[in-house]
Amino acid sequence: MLAMNPTEHHPHRRHNPLSGEWILVSPHRALRPWQGAKETVSKEVKPAYDETCYLCPGNERIGGEKNPVYSGPYAFKNDFAALLTATDNTSNQNHTDELFQREAAHGECRVICFSPRHDLSLPEMELPAIREVVDLWSDQTTELGNKYRWVQIFENKGAAMGCSNPHPHGQIWASDFLPNEATKEDIHQAAYLKSHGSNLLLDYAQSEIEKNQRIVAINDDWVVVVPYWATWPFETLLLPRTSIKRLSDLTDSQRDHLADILKRLLTRYDNLFETSFPYSMGWHGAPFQTDAIDHWQLHAHFYPPLLRSATVKKFMVGYEMLANAQRDLTPEQAATQLAALSEIHYTKK
Repeated sequence: MLAMNPTEHHPHRRHNPLSGEWILVSPHRALRPWQGAKETVSKEVKPAYDETCYLCPGNERIGGEKNPVYSGPYAFKNDFAALLTATDNTSNQNHTDELFQREAAHGECRVICFSPRHDLSLPEMELPAIREVVDLWSDQTTELGNKYRWVQIFENKGAAMGCSNPHPHGQIWASDFLPNEATKEDIHQAAYLKSHGSNLLLDYAQSEIEKNQRIVAINDDWVVVVPYWATWPFETLLLPRTSIKRLSDLTDSQRDHLADILKRLLTRYDNLFETSFPYSMGWHGAPFQTDAIDHWQLHAHFYPPLLRSATVKKFMVGYEMLANAQRDLTPEQAATQLAALSEIHYTKK
């Protein structure tokens, strides 16, 4: 059971300046007993290579394509893409009806296998291998940004987050439109720059470093915090310490330090409950096909669902679906727990 400071018991709301939304924080609810649903923790020991896996090197995928015998991170076109390059543009014809609007959506979807190893997630990989993933993220961002307005790199890790294949991998969805979450951030970062004459996330990163209340990990170029407005129990925000618009803008040193802080953060996640920690994560950087990007700052969101243990996760239901996002554990408590953890993976001890 979590120790509670009496001054932290009181419900309050916190504002998210990136989205303009509010989060209800109810610390006293962390003391309630849990008799709800519990996740099943897999104790399966995965092999380095699985001949039945659609993503392992040399194997045939469900559509008949055969993977090359790749030795590093490997990107390929998603066999079941949510976006297509060729779409019927007549979808735009209903755009004049205010109540029934629709428009054509064009794009490409790709899969990134982080390594040929079926049994290694990002925190279990060596730093040079993680750096190769960073480089591929950057290369893919540049390539797809030449054709599309938005390039969304993300990873759904673990069955609890809907991952459909156990081979460690991420995805890229590039689109000719700006998605909802990116639109919110675009609007609020632009408004902050206009009002303050400075960059929202650069100011925020510096303030978090000065306050030192929610820092999980830090190095010369990056800082990881549990954001003041975090919704998910152990949500984190990965921020550069200097002005960077996109992954493709990173220097060699910044890429090395990014690999370092990713390994440190994700190792802490796994160590928290000594399990392969599920999450959805994704990068947000400046949109393409526009010059109006001064207000943007590169950053990555990590949204893990686990709440109290490897088997108890947070559900976004009820009040949170109908009224307002809410959390029990305070961001400061979550940051303290994560920061105190070892940076040596629990499987190596």
